[in-house]
Amino acid sequence: MFGLGPPELIIIFLIILLLFGGRKLPELARSVGDSMKELRKGMGDDKTADKKDTRSQSETKTKQS
Repeated sequence: MFGLGPPELIIIFLIILLLFGGRKLPELARSVGDSMKELRKGMGDDKTADKKDTRSQSETKTKQS
């Protein structure tokens, strides 16, 4: 994982804890989780839209033939 071992991850976590504080950390984690959920939802919507577009294009081609 990017060449980071447990000691480096602990140090990074402690720095984040010092920067944001114990009270803000759960809010930060929650907002990151919500953002990732929205991103995945948006990516899934794009895939379904692409499938619908290709399906409608193939139906149009068969109707024209």
